Amino acid sequence: MQVNPSTAQARVLVDELIRNDVRHVVLSPGSRNAPLSIALAEAAAERRITLHVRIDERSAGFLALGLAKGSGQVTAVTCTSGTAVANLHPAVLEAKHANVPVIALTADRPVELYRTGASQTVDQHGILGVDTLQFPIAERRTGQNGLWRSLVCRAVATARETGPVHLNVPFREPLVPDGEDDWPEPLDGRPFDMPWTRADPRTTTSVHAADHLGPRTLVVVGDTDHDLDDLAERAGWPVVAEPTGTSHQALRHGSLILNAGALPPELTPDALVVVGRPTLSRGVMRLLAATPTVHVLSDTPDWPDPQFAATHTSTDLVLGEHEVDHTWQAAWRHADKAAAAAVDELLGNEPWPTGLHVARDLLDALPPHTHLFLGSSNPVRDVDLVATPRPDVRVHANRGVAGIDGSVSTAAGLALTAGPTFALIGDLTFLHDTNGLLIGPGEPRPDLTVVVLNDDGGGIFTLLEQGAPKHAATFERVFGTPHGADLAHLCAAHGVPHTRVDTADQLRQALTTPEGMRVVEIRAKRTELRALHARLKAAVSTAFH
Repeated sequence: MQVNPSTAQARVLVDELIRNDVRHVVLSPGSRNAPLSIALAEAAAERRITLHVRIDERSAGFLALGLAKGSGQVTAVTCTSGTAVANLHPAVLEAKHANVPVIALTADRPVELYRTGASQTVDQHGILGVDTLQFPIAERRTGQNGLWRSLVCRAVATARETGPVHLNVPFREPLVPDGEDDWPEPLDGRPFDMPWTRADPRTTTSVHAADHLGPRTLVVVGDTDHDLDDLAERAGWPVVAEPTGTSHQALRHGSLILNAGALPPELTPDALVVVGRPTLSRGVMRLLAATPTVHVLSDTPDWPDPQFAATHTSTDLVLGEHEVDHTWQAAWRHADKAAAAAVDELLGNEPWPTGLHVARDLLDALPPHTHLFLGSSNPVRDVDLVATPRPDVRVHANRGVAGIDGSVSTAAGLALTAGPTFALIGDLTFLHDTNGLLIGPGEPRPDLTVVVLNDDGGGIFTLLEQGAPKHAATFERVFGTPHGADLAHLCAAHGVPHTRVDTADQLRQALTTPEGMRVVEIRAKRTELRALHARLKAAVSTAFH
């Protein structure tokens, strides 16, 4: 075996990743990361790891994010030096704020080349805004094997406990296998394929008694895996959950009720329990600011509290003797039924399609035991407002920093590890990551159906302040941003099947369990979107007042 320092280091690093149960790695090609590329290709050929190759680092980063989301396991993405590393930043930011275990494994130039004008050379330490574990330059001497393996174990342990970590590895030439066969020490790992260092997770929990939370408490569930259903049911607390929250007893239209205007006295809570990070609803934000007692459940010291309203925080709650207010429960159930009837009546009288129609019809028609990824613009909000939750469909979204970039790649990663997946995204979100469609021959291909609601621009802005009629003179160019892109031709260029649907029945027929990747396009107009949402909120407010 020909072994030079860079080759030896890369092979040890890849071997130790595998010993630490890293099963998926995404690779973007380059010269400086050639040692890693060759070591990964060899490991993939031996079926020790699943390798995914993508030519665009930004898409590669989001694919790694989706793989980690779908598997719940540490996933690595590797690239060459320079601007390639910077292109991982959006995905690493999302992973950081959503606590997803991703390792950015970046190749670097030797430090002596910094500030010399050498090509593709920047100071990469801290460039991604997360902890950087810096590999030393590889040398032909004893003591290297344990050092390299220990750093890999630290990186994996960090990713598991706190989210993404940056592992930066400088390589000197030669970058491909050559040189002498001998090495001054064995490069083997621990016996029986064990990690060099086994790191048990470190946990800190704080359980708070719920005696400060009275019977008129409302539970708000944001983006989280924390399940509070059993406690809420025993306490008699209604649950309002965002689509990516963990709750099987949430009200069907809780978010819509909170967004329809001021709550009547019979629905106004004395206390809130906030689980995870609610990010979708201004109605929730208003309620947080107005409620005297707000208990936030969070596993991290950075508890979510954008309104600075939290009066208590802990990792969990324990319920002792507790009074149940059945009138409180009944009032919320009645409001939820009234809201559902108002939604059905309004959408029944509106021409199909709107984003609200598509969100409701899509979630209703999805095959059981599939996954749904929602774009961070209108789709996740439309599902939040009008769709009926499905306990047999797991909903995902990039809500860490809620960007629209990388959505196709994230959904593809989910499909590759979690199973057949659907994505509902807008046209701008789709165009942001068309490179997510670009999968080389022989690469693992996801079972993914991407449903694109194409309203030729930024529909969400019509619902915000800048979409008011008084801003019409400037709106279309700088907020509406029509593009006129032909999505069918774009899909054809990538070899991805494309279907255009024009009716609700056609949409239902298109939502068979995904086999391979394809795109389903729905054309809609955004000119009446602001008025439609105003009518919806008015109808729901009238229904439960």
